[in-house]
Formats: sequence, C-alpha cells, structure tokens
Amino acid sequence: MALKLSSRGNIPPFIVMDVLRSANERAAAGEDILHLSLGQPVTPAPPLVLEAVKKAIDTEAIGYTDALGIPLLRQRIAEHYKYLYNQTVDPNRIMVTTGSSAGFLLSFLAAFEPGDKVALAAPGYPAYRNILTALGIEPVLIEVGPKERFQPSLEVLEAQGESLDGLIIASPSNPAGTMLDEESLKSIVAYCEKKQIRLISDEIYHGISYGAKATTALKFTDNSFVINSFSKYFSMTGWRLGWMVLPEDMVRAEECLAQNFFISPPTLSQIAGAAVFDCYDVLDEYVQQYTRNREILLNELPKVGFGDIAPADGGFYIYADISHRTNDSQEFCRRLLCDTGIAATPGVDFDPFNGDHFMRFSFAGAEETMLEAVKRLKDWP
Repeated sequence: MALKLSSRGNIPPFIVMDVLRSANERAAAGEDILHLSLGQPVTPAPPLVLEAVKKAIDTEAIGYTDALGIPLLRQRIAEHYKYLYNQTVDPNRIMVTTGSSAGFLLSFLAAFEPGDKVALAAPGYPAYRNILTALGIEPVLIEVGPKERFQPSLEVLEAQGESLDGLIIASPSNPAGTMLDEESLKSIVAYCEKKQIRLISDEIYHGISYGAKATTALKFTDNSFVINSFSKYFSMTGWRLGWMVLPEDMVRAEECLAQNFFISPPTLSQIAGAAVFDCYDVLDEYVQQYTRNREILLNELPKVGFGDIAPADGGFYIYADISHRTNDSQEFCRRLLCDTGIAATPGVDFDPFNGDHFMRFSFAGAEETMLEAVKRLKDWP
C-alpha cells in the first residue's frame, strides 16, 4: 500500500537545471561543452571577499547569526542603496536571506494566503510560479511579448481582468533582459497602491545594464518587497546569499518565519557579503566583460539565424524568437546540445504560452565561449 504523498511536489521542473545536468554528463564523458544556459557569472568573487573569508575561518567561531542577518551586512546593504540609488533605507528593514530564492519563499509566505492570486509576466522566471503553486497560491500569468517589451505595463495590468492580491515584477527581467523605465515603474507602483496589491520587485540584476540604470521600487514606495541577490552583479552564486528590503509592518513576521525555516543565513557567506561592497571597481570590470559578450552575440547571432532578439537592456541574457526554425524549443535545445555542445535554455522554461518558439542564451561566461558558440552555430543546420 502506497504511503500518502503531498501534491506540493507536483510542480514543473526548473528546466535550466535539467539542461545543466545533461551538459555536465556530456562534459564528464569528454565532450567539449559551452555553457550558455545558466545565469551564473564565470567571474569569481573579488579577491577582497576571499581574503575576508580566510581571515574569518582563522580567527572566528563560525556559528549562528541573527535570523535577519549580521548587523554589519545589513548596514552595508543600506549604504549600497545610498550609493547606487541615493535612497535612504533603514537597516532594520533589511533581511539577509539564503539566496534570493529564500526571499521569494519568505515573501510569498508572509504576504499571501492559500488561494490568493499573484500576477506575473510570462515569459518570466519559472520559480516564481512554481513556488506560488507549491504554496497553494494561484499564479496569474500575464502574457506579454515584443509589443510590451516583455514587461507587464500599466495598460496590460488594467486589461487583465483579475482581482489581484499580489504582483511580481522584474527589471531587468529574466529571460528577456528588458527593463521598466522610471515612469513605467512609478505608474505600476501607484496602480498597486490604489488597488491594494502587494508588490514584489525582483531586482537581482541591478548593477548590470547597458544604457539607462535600473530604478528601484523603493524610490516610490515603502510597501513593496524588494528582493536582491549576491549571485549576479556581485558574482557570488554558490555563496547562496541574498536580501530583502521589507515593509516595516512585515519585519517581525519575516523574522519569525526565517527563524523556523532557516535559523539564519550562512555565516561565512554573510562575512563575504559585507566585504564585497568594497569591490565596486572589480564588479564594474565584470560588467564590462558582459558588455563585450553582449555585443558579440547581438552582432553575430543574426548572421547565424537568430535575428529576432529581445532588447537585452540589462542582465546577461539573449531571448531569441526561433519560431521560424521550430515549434518545440525543448527538442531544439536538446539537438543543439547533442550536435554542437552548446547548452542553452528552451523558452518553455519561462513561458507556457509562447515558450515553444523562444530560447535563451546566457552571456555570463567568458568572451572565448561566446566566440566559439557563434562559430559552432555557423556550421549547424
């Protein structure tokens, strides 16, 4: 007799991780694999970060910290908002998390009840809708495309017809890399305030843009959850560290949830995170590397059959329309990996409506990887 199983695990996989597994299996068998799937910078954590961690290992007892994070790190994050946006943020509203993933889980738990409706753009980061589903919260997918620059504009929100409890926005977005300009963001914030919709602003690609800088939702409201991560601009993916800026009335609830779910974020990672704010010069050099990679792909991909590309205002992704080549992006990416050794992500990971006609290339890797990928694509049917 089978034992009872929860339905919470009956959610779609995060397909990019399946792609990574397949790519790693091929690499282990001796194949030359080019990784253009994961949004993982090839650049290392800056040297000052490693020095701080080595010193901590030698001199400190590494134990639990406060569930909200060590005071030094929370203060440094607050200073970051002053430096990057000229926004004053009370460190007491900042909560350090085990990656931005924990931030999404904790924010959804604290802000929404089972059965609530939370809107998000499609295409968008798949873990949003999958975590919401696992928690019994209904994701309301808003279909957007090139016309809307892959973002949920005010007009789209007003036309979608659902009574919403929450809205998730991401600027720069994953997978399209498009950004909301300041006026668009301001209008969405005002709409959410008027309709009493809890806004969650995913800002994990802030710091990586190729023109106008991204604007934080904190410029217009203190009632949203603002979620960020050390994985992208700060080049610290495996450290599993992120943060949230919380509405003041949500701090205690989030602290209680975090105490019970996680005890505290990883202590060594928090020490590393505090040190990385002394490394803006190194981090901006990394962004220049992504800029070169972006230029290579924007210039060369159209020459090899990938000409219909989202604007890529920020982040490190190229989202390409491949409808002229396939109506099955998952099979297309599987063949691409088998035939060329290029690992890329099918659009169905991000978009259940039109994802069969799109794919995502990550240019977070080395410049040599981008050049070799384009070379292999030239010879691929």
